[in-house]
Amino acid sequence: MKELSIEKLHITVGDQEIVRGLTLHVPRGEVHALMGPNGSGKSTLAKVLAGHPDYHVTAGKILMDGEDLLELESDERARRGLFLAFQYPSEIPGVTIANFLRAALQSRLPEGGELEATDYYAKLYEKMELLGMDRSFTSRAVNEGFSGGEKKRAEILQMAMLEPKYAVLDETDSGLDIDALKTVAHGVNSLRGPDLGILLITHYQRLLNYIVPDHVHVMVAGRIVRSGRKELALELEERGYDWARDGATEPAYR
Repeated sequence: MKELSIEKLHITVGDQEIVRGLTLHVPRGEVHALMGPNGSGKSTLAKVLAGHPDYHVTAGKILMDGEDLLELESDERARRGLFLAFQYPSEIPGVTIANFLRAALQSRLPEGGELEATDYYAKLYEKMELLGMDRSFTSRAVNEGFSGGEKKRAEILQMAMLEPKYAVLDETDSGLDIDALKTVAHGVNSLRGPDLGILLITHYQRLLNYIVPDHVHVMVAGRIVRSGRKELALELEERGYDWARDGATEPAYR
């Protein structure tokens, strides 16, 4: 099955275990929301998926379409089709969005391959139109002086151009006002389809008003304690994370 598969994963940072036996499966064509309080291990999971060297997997496995992700370097994971958007994207002064995206696409071609400018810009403008973005946006330096909403829009454009198999969006709603949130949600919803699996990592339910997930998982203290449909997020908003942890009887989701 084509899915991002996380099985009985344990993650440590230094001498502290943060993730304790996490199991989660995100098939292509589905949107899964991972919710949890601060310190539950959500962003730790995202960093391990990205290949961050300070986070260590001590047990378990991560497979992407059956391939062992933990055996791959970060850049190879991206080339295989994994995209990650983090809460605080970096600025790259002096590098325009257009040039940055072109270099990213060029790096995925076989050695000696060349990305034709006409093909690149045709694709870029097609994706920008899909996302409702002005062409002038790509002449700006990557994230330099950007508002929170502009940074997220730049990431969604990058995702649209790279056409990944799986996208992990870590706290993509953090710090956004309602208008920016709607813009980002429109972009994500525009990219939904049978070839893309999305893992939305969020603390709050409000994002899920605009990006309606197929499944919701609640993570507390390094484990998934509840899984369900979109209604679970509404119940969680009403009852809180203590309810999710104390009353959980469901096994880890598959």
